[in-house]
Amino acid sequence: MQEAQALGPLLEPLVPFFAWIAAHPAEAILAIAAVPIVLTAAVVVFGRRPAPPPEVEPSEPPAERAILEAPAAAPAPAAIAPPRPTPVSVPPAPAPLAPTPPPPPAAPVEVPAPKPAPAPRPVRLADRLARTRTALVGGLGRLLAGRRLEGDVLEELEALLFGADLGVKTTESLLDAVRGKAAGGDVEDLRRVLRETILEKLRRVEPAGSPLAIAEAPHVVLVLGVNGSGKTTTIGKLAARHAAEGHRVVLGAGDTFRAAAIEQLEIWGERVGCEVVKGVAGGDPAAVAFDAVKAAKARSADVAIIDTAGRLQTKAPLVEELRKIVRVIGRECPGAPHETLLVLDANTGQNAISQARVFTEAAGVTGLVLTKLDGTAKGGVLVGLADEFGLPVRWVGVGEGVEDLRAFHAEEFVDALFADEGAA
Repeated sequence: MQEAQALGPLLEPLVPFFAWIAAHPAEAILAIAAVPIVLTAAVVVFGRRPAPPPEVEPSEPPAERAILEAPAAAPAPAAIAPPRPTPVSVPPAPAPLAPTPPPPPAAPVEVPAPKPAPAPRPVRLADRLARTRTALVGGLGRLLAGRRLEGDVLEELEALLFGADLGVKTTESLLDAVRGKAAGGDVEDLRRVLRETILEKLRRVEPAGSPLAIAEAPHVVLVLGVNGSGKTTTIGKLAARHAAEGHRVVLGAGDTFRAAAIEQLEIWGERVGCEVVKGVAGGDPAAVAFDAVKAAKARSADVAIIDTAGRLQTKAPLVEELRKIVRVIGRECPGAPHETLLVLDANTGQNAISQARVFTEAAGVTGLVLTKLDGTAKGGVLVGLADEFGLPVRWVGVGEGVEDLRAFHAEEFVDALFADEGAA
């Protein structure tokens, strides 16, 4: 009873609550049932909140921590006398070793230098003159055929020599020599006399010294010849031969009436490495010749080689044109031209003699160049030209290469002309 009285004041505030429950029993039941749900939701919602970080006590400096954590120092022991050190004998340091000398350098291994490829064997002149030799000398054995040099045989020999394009004058001269030295002889006598007589004629026109020698610079060379004779190609090869001797060369494209000649000379200039002086197509050849000589003097060139027109339709204009070129060159360089070369195609045979006659009247020809001897049976015209005009034969062309423009030597030519087939 006393306990109930003691709880009375505490329960007094709940009287209205219980009174409400009594008045509303259904709502009270729902409210009581909802309490676990509310509590569960509260746990779910508020239980996911991150826990606050643990409080970290401020760290102490390492030194202070070491001092705090260090154990109390033990009381210092009583002073003890240190033991006497035992003497230790140290052996003396060994003497430094002498440095090992480096090994001697290995002897160089001598590697033999590769042998240069052998130079191609030059083609024999006899091979280049095979057709001419067959026409001139090859028929001698068939002509005699066991007969003697007399009567009808001499007449047949005359026809053979004419057919070899030796010309009238030369043929008669050779027949006279045969009649006087080999009459009644055999084929060997005939070959001997013809060889000696032809060699004598060619030695008279053999130039002395090298055809590439120059006395003063610039050495001016004027080159003449009809179109198609190989004139421009000869100029290019001649420039290459001079350049190989160390001469500085200037070319003058004086054949202004033929555009192909100018282009061809430019190609040779690029190949040889020399300057080409040219004018306008159809221009004055004398003006080009003048400019070429002037350029050679300005460039301190050693050689100036000048091309010219090769038209033979009418004789008078050609003669006057060449004379004008010679005058103009001489005014710019006293004594020039120092050489005037006439280029003749051996294929033309007796026509080459007619051309030589026209050009020697137009300009003072000082030397001959016979081209295309390797492709013709009419190479005997060289003997006729030498006998007819007495002009030195400077060069012979026996092929397409630069080396196939060969300096003329009388004995070499005659040896090739009378060589036995298969001779070295």
